[in-house]
Amino acid sequence: MTKLPVGFIGLNGRGRGLLNQVLAMDDIDVKVICDKVPERLELAKKACEDAGKPADATLIDEEVAARSDIEAVIIPSSWNDHIPLAIMAMRSGKYAAIEVGPAQSVDQCFDLVRTYEATKVPCMLLENCCYGEAEMTVLNMIKKGLFGEVVHCAGGYQHDLRILGSQYDEGKERAYHYMHRNAELYPTHELGPIMSFLNINRGNRMLSLTATASKARGLKEYVRKNLPADHPLQNMEWRLGDIVTTVIKCAGGETIQLTHDTTLPRPYSRGGRVDGTQGIWMEDKNAAYIEGRREGESWEPFENFKAEYGHPLWKAYYSEGVRGGHGGMDYLVLRAFLHAVRRQIAPPIDAYDTAAMMSISCLSEKSILLGSMPVEIPDFTNGRWIKREPAPDSIFALDKVDEALFENLESL
Repeated sequence: MTKLPVGFIGLNGRGRGLLNQVLAMDDIDVKVICDKVPERLELAKKACEDAGKPADATLIDEEVAARSDIEAVIIPSSWNDHIPLAIMAMRSGKYAAIEVGPAQSVDQCFDLVRTYEATKVPCMLLENCCYGEAEMTVLNMIKKGLFGEVVHCAGGYQHDLRILGSQYDEGKERAYHYMHRNAELYPTHELGPIMSFLNINRGNRMLSLTATASKARGLKEYVRKNLPADHPLQNMEWRLGDIVTTVIKCAGGETIQLTHDTTLPRPYSRGGRVDGTQGIWMEDKNAAYIEGRREGESWEPFENFKAEYGHPLWKAYYSEGVRGGHGGMDYLVLRAFLHAVRRQIAPPIDAYDTAAMMSISCLSEKSILLGSMPVEIPDFTNGRWIKREPAPDSIFALDKVDEALFENLESL
């Protein structure tokens, strides 16, 4: 098989992690890497050399997009640069894949969609949680009708990140956002899978949201206990509330609840939940209840459902063990993007999905500023959601589960 040539922009810790996964893929050729920080670039350059795949290195973003010998650009850069760099790549005719994070404005999201519509060059958000084992099992269960009609979904980015939030003087990007924005800053991990559960942008859409933020005390207390008494952060007031709750109303009548919780002590959880007319799944219980499967109203271990309804993509890729970061979902989301590039088809998470997910940060910020008033969510599809063209047949599809496609994986 001919190797697919790609480039990378953004080589911080997360970027180098994704780069290492791509370097391990026999059918992919990393031609060029880029970061504005020379030290990061040198680390990434060495990683390429150590993998036996030396790549050109540059400090200039535009040099990557201008390359005639690549077909795609993977962009795990800073949050502020995700959409501008994707637009640059698309205008140069390169498929763009961007790491997750918040948009900086709704206008920026519209710019991304308009660039796609003008160039017809796709962009994909690398929302890895869409490919988590639990989320894909639930997707398969929904498509098979186990939950009946889904009426509510919930999820959260619930992760103790106080150490990152207190490192503003070390160039940690998240800290700057915590200092200046009060919003659902990281909506896509929970919202990505939920959008596939509810057919968002494909027969359904998000209409409006309300967002509410608690007071901000977690980081202040963390700094008081862990940093020197004369540290500048001792006098800092963070804007981001410790718990941000966002409730979304959908055209189909469903509701979505998102929770951002990263500045208080807690174990990690994405807090997934699906409620339907025939049952419920709760990630934190690692269990589901499907009416009629067993006597009484008792939870059933989710392992039973993984064994019975595990998504064929997981069975195909991980029958001999999980590979890649974050429990395997990093690898799958990268393969989903590269699969689309090689076949020159639309990716499973397209520009409309990317804009919709990333806009939630800005819209929640507005709702909080207005005292938790409802805020309209734009229709980035401009009405196409009502009757979208069918998504390409793909083993990585998130709008359906076509088990027949897995019968001859070599042809894919």
